[in-house]
Amino acid sequence: MIPVTKPDIPPLDEYAGYMKKIWVSRWLTNNGEFAQLLETRLAEYLNVRNLSLISNGTSALQIALKALAIKGEVITTPFTFAATTNVILWENLAPVFADIDGETFNIDPADVERKITKKTSAILAVHVYGNPCYMEELQEIAMKHDLKLIYDAAHAFGVEYGGQTILSYGNASILSFHATKIFNTIEGGAIVARDDDLLEQINLMKNHGIRSEEEVVLPGINAKMNEFQAAMGLCNLKYVKKNIQKRKLLHEYYMKHLQSIVGLKFQKMISSKHNYGYMPVCFESIEMRNKVYAGLLAGGIKARKYFYPLTANSVYLRNENLVKKFGLKIADDIASGVLCLPLYSDLGIADVDKITGIVKAAIKTM
Repeated sequence: MIPVTKPDIPPLDEYAGYMKKIWVSRWLTNNGEFAQLLETRLAEYLNVRNLSLISNGTSALQIALKALAIKGEVITTPFTFAATTNVILWENLAPVFADIDGETFNIDPADVERKITKKTSAILAVHVYGNPCYMEELQEIAMKHDLKLIYDAAHAFGVEYGGQTILSYGNASILSFHATKIFNTIEGGAIVARDDDLLEQINLMKNHGIRSEEEVVLPGINAKMNEFQAAMGLCNLKYVKKNIQKRKLLHEYYMKHLQSIVGLKFQKMISSKHNYGYMPVCFESIEMRNKVYAGLLAGGIKARKYFYPLTANSVYLRNENLVKKFGLKIADDIASGVLCLPLYSDLGIADVDKITGIVKAAIKTM
């Protein structure tokens, strides 16, 4: 089986070298030596100042919402992974869904502004598949209506927009370092904060609100990154540029063989530097998408209907038709046609030939 993705892992002896040091020190967690070092190196690599490592990307989103004191309604996209919507609900906030742009697949700023009410306190936007949102427009809307702006940048490690890191936009951005991401720490994530005060609040919240041995100043949680995660990150960071370049070549090869096919649509990329984390293809109908999906599966290839269904269609939200209520026609259309094809750094060109051949053959029979 060719999987839709495969984690990048370093040479075993390199990781083992870190393990030996951990075994000697027995410093397993609580802001250990490797966590501190990874935090510094990631801030340098990503060209940011206020970066805080978190145990996973979902907890990073929760802490960002809490640290920014978000209340009431949060406008977000339905075309995203479940965590983006779930954290809003976990924080007892109300998700308000805006439709997406049919070209970039990201949240539509015009629809965001239409959805703002007196209860709105924040916009939670997602850089879908690592493709930057229309950030100038979203920033203008946030400033105009005095809203906090948070970016779910789980897919966007190393991505740049207009020649600078996308992590410099908004009040905060979160990253995921899950095993399926471009850069992984097995599980893990980070928050990049706009200012020092917010960073201090985040660091307190991820460690039970502890300021010193005898002083707990707020009701925090435990969301620290441990040393085993950090060690994996330190190893993987050495290879991430090379792995992104491999993905770029594979992505270009896919496009060469697929972009002329009638009935296929591709995400419009607006990044000045992309990371090639995903290979999404959008078919003109759900029937075509499902036929290709089934054909790939029969051929030993696991693609993924990512993101289908919309989070607005989650079973725990189906007390009403939210797609109709919020007018999510474009998002619904894209979700019904989208399929992410396999893409990872050691995927072979022969594998891509096999995948694209099955795609073409399935479409011809429609």
